[in-house]
Amino acid sequence: MPAAKKTNRKPLLITATVAFLILGIAWGIWWLLVSAHFESTDNAYVHGNLVQLTSEIPGTVIAINADETQLVKQGERVIQLDPSDTEIAQRQAEAALAQALRRTRTIFVQNEALEADISMREANIERAKADLEKARSDLNRRQSLAKSGGVSGEEILHARTAVKAAESGLAQTRAALAASKATLATNEALTANTTVERHPDVLMAEDKLRQAVLEQTRTSIPSPVSGMVAQRHTQLGQHVAPGTPLMTVVPLDHLWVEANFKESQLEQMKTGQNATLIADVYGSSVTYHGKVQGLGAGTGSAFALLPAQNASGNWIKVVQRVPVRISLDPQELIAHPLRVGLSMQVKIKLAEPEKQTTTTTDSNLGLSTNVYGNASKQADALIARIVAENSNSALASAIEGGSSQANTHGND
Repeated sequence: MPAAKKTNRKPLLITATVAFLILGIAWGIWWLLVSAHFESTDNAYVHGNLVQLTSEIPGTVIAINADETQLVKQGERVIQLDPSDTEIAQRQAEAALAQALRRTRTIFVQNEALEADISMREANIERAKADLEKARSDLNRRQSLAKSGGVSGEEILHARTAVKAAESGLAQTRAALAASKATLATNEALTANTTVERHPDVLMAEDKLRQAVLEQTRTSIPSPVSGMVAQRHTQLGQHVAPGTPLMTVVPLDHLWVEANFKESQLEQMKTGQNATLIADVYGSSVTYHGKVQGLGAGTGSAFALLPAQNASGNWIKVVQRVPVRISLDPQELIAHPLRVGLSMQVKIKLAEPEKQTTTTTDSNLGLSTNVYGNASKQADALIARIVAENSNSALASAIEGGSSQANTHGND
């Protein structure tokens, strides 16, 4: 009986051995043909842009129009600050610009008036010279007649007084001419090589108005992107300082995955290779498709807040991991939305990437927004209106309107 049992076991052992050999050979063939061309990891997570809203000016929060988990559109006003101070500052800047325009325009007008005044004073000097010559001639004639007793001493005294008066008048006219020329030179220095609209004082007032308009528009804080609100920190009535984080907006249509592969898995990994991904939130029933956008510049420990000191005496080698960024198909994201931080399972096909994919850029890079560009347009339109209201024609019309109104009241 024992001999028979041994005889029955031998075929079973042979069968088991052959089966294991077949399984090993099959696994080896499968690894060479399939598994060797893929790298996978479950150390992967969804990442996205966390767009932080901050205040650019100090102010008090008077309205909050969006809360966490709510979707907002690009340009939608989500937070409103009290605009009282900025409105006052803008009105003061508008008045300062109007005053600068009128003051500068007055200087240009004075130049023309001073030139006419100088011409008139030069003519007055010629008359004063002629008057002085006549007074001196009268004095000389009277002095010659005084020797024969034909002119009294009182007439000679009057003639001498007339000469001194003519000399004084000539000196005063020359002094007035010099003052007018000095004033003209000063005004010409202030207006040289410029116009009223391009005068430095006017340009400075315009820039101050632009700054005031910019601060006024900054009391309304828009969302720079479309996305979901997260991490709301601000409250009604809170006084915020510039740079204070108020809330975060996450654009859920611009997400990617960072897969942390071991350093031993990176030898054949290249940009542009195809990847399949499974999210734990949906399970294996939903598969995402993406492409490798690039490998990180270093391991996670190299950029850690407290990097490891491998030069210490007690050293233990730990396999390092490098983050690999993988883009996701936008259409698949729309069909099955993801959230930042969700776990993913990633498998990358280690094949030579296609040529057209090696030059593609990540759509998540180069984000831009134009929600902050309206302030300059508003300021330009406001400046153009103030310049038009304070032009020569507008001022002349206002003066004519005031004169006609005064005449109407006088007739009444």
